[in-house]
Amino acid sequence: MTSECKEKFDTLKKILLKTGGCAVAFSGGVDSSLVLIVAHKALGDRALGVIATSSTYPQRECEQAIELVKEQNIPYVVIESEELEIDGFRENPTDRCYFCKKELFDKVLKEAHARGLKWVADGSNADDTGDYRPGMNAAREMGVLSPLMEAGLTKDDIRTILREVYELDIADKPSMACLASRFPYGSTITSDKLSQVDIIEAFLESEGFRIYRARHHGDILRLELGPEELKAVMNDDIRKKVTAFVKEQGFAYVTLDMEGYRTGSMNEVLEENRKKIQ
Repeated sequence: MTSECKEKFDTLKKILLKTGGCAVAFSGGVDSSLVLIVAHKALGDRALGVIATSSTYPQRECEQAIELVKEQNIPYVVIESEELEIDGFRENPTDRCYFCKKELFDKVLKEAHARGLKWVADGSNADDTGDYRPGMNAAREMGVLSPLMEAGLTKDDIRTILREVYELDIADKPSMACLASRFPYGSTITSDKLSQVDIIEAFLESEGFRIYRARHHGDILRLELGPEELKAVMNDDIRKKVTAFVKEQGFAYVTLDMEGYRTGSMNEVLEENRKKIQ
């Protein structure tokens, strides 16, 4: 670990200790895992992991999150957060994440206050400022802390700390965004469509794929894959197997995005529209 990373890590610990107690909106991903683990080390039972289940949250992710808190002996609670019931969410507007996060943080805050905890923290990190993330506006409005961002910790820093300090395999876990991010803005989101995406991504994981996104475009599924996955899917047997499985889930066509996986690809159209307006 570099001296710069260590300094950021020390800052993170001070930020969390200063809260005196907090609840962490815990998804089971790399970022919120570090926040929750450090909070627990600093605050003991005054740190609470809040895991929210919903149709936009893959079941396997929920199971892994629960497994981690149990392994680390961290107090936790599982709550329900059904985004599809939020007015306007199904229509998938460009600020969809704002409404989702606002509802989530409201529920996490209630869990925190019920246990005498004043603060709620999320897993936003220093790299998240480089993409369009309306959910961060909801966090700021509701007074949610973003200790990783405040400490200046990047995704690479976070993985390094989890690997070198806590020796956890989760350090190498690929990023996993909400399933609603698989749909183009303006495309209606339904539970059936979310299920289609979830089933396909679970299949890809079972086939050994690590970096992937199944983007839902009506009767077309657009696959974004990491470099190694792109090489693997060029094998005729694997390509045919993936294609057949996707079509079994109701898609007429299966396409492979030649640019491969990149975070926030659904936001690219927003940038293009912005350029046209200028």
